[in-house]
Amino acid sequence: MHKIIFKLSVAAVAIVIVLGAAKIGTAQEPGWDSRVIVPREERSALQATPIEQRPYRPLHFYGNTIRRNYYHGTPIPLPRGNRSGGDILANRSRLPARTNRGR
Repeated sequence: MHKIIFKLSVAAVAIVIVLGAAKIGTAQEPGWDSRVIVPREERSALQATPIEQRPYRPLHFYGNTIRRNYYHGTPIPLPRGNRSGGDILANRSRLPARTNRGR
């Protein structure tokens, strides 16, 4: 009986390690940015970033659709518990403060 429990425990630990390593190796979906318009200083860096890696932004339907299709396999927004762009705009005070990089 103890051998079976030990073997199942070893198998469970191995599965957790493999799944954890697979998660680390995959690209993570970008989060939301509350800004609709990016400041001029940051615009060129953002435009140099591939569209799939840019953050979701309110009112940016084309880019958000491309990212949603890339990460979720469908361009249609689904209720998955993710915050929408409208929620981001409405709750700006709860977002972390932005730092001025390069200044």
